Amino acid sequence: MKIILLGAPGAGKGTQAEVICKHLNIPTISTGNCLREAVKNGSPLGLRAKADMDSGRLVPDDVVIGVVKDRIAKDDCAKGYILDGFPRTVAQAEALEAMGVEIDKVIDLEVPDETIKRRLSGRRVCEGCGASYHLDFKPPKQEGVCDACGRALIIRRDDEPATVQDRLDVYHRQTEPVKAFYAARGKLYRVEGQEQVEDTSALVLKALEAGGISEE
Repeated sequence: MKIILLGAPGAGKGTQAEVICKHLNIPTISTGNCLREAVKNGSPLGLRAKADMDSGRLVPDDVVIGVVKDRIAKDDCAKGYILDGFPRTVAQAEALEAMGVEIDKVIDLEVPDETIKRRLSGRRVCEGCGASYHLDFKPPKQEGVCDACGRALIIRRDDEPATVQDRLDVYHRQTEPVKAFYAARGKLYRVEGQEQVEDTSALVLKALEAGGISEE
């Protein structure tokens, strides 16, 4: 089965990709991992990607599409795969279709922006040992202090409220249209994110096995 996993930053795609991977015994393909592998191997696409990554520019669509194409051609993808983080735009979705890739289902993890902001902006990391906390779900015993080593807890730049909002804005602007693209093809299945990860996983598996709710 060939699956695309969509969802805003902080929606829990990584966790659900692991659940699907174990359930169906198919690999998860991350564009970030594909790009890093291409750079490590020094392939022509990797060299182009490295130049953009080193300069802080976005990697062009043709490079991203190229590394994904190379990855899904490998033997471990013969029975299917999960695409996590691709396609991010309608142009990438169209390119995937032009490659002759027939996607079976697109699972859309729906989590309200306010919930995502609370999840991400509440995370704290110890500047010493790297231990992770959350102000709501896993608070330290003493505010701002690591339980393990006593060093200060910090908020990572990616978790700062302004950064989280920027990431959400980019997602809604670039990736929301991808949902309509696959809905028009009868491939999109919405899964409402739950407070408990296990409950979300159960809905994801139901969408895969029983059909879920198609947004046709």
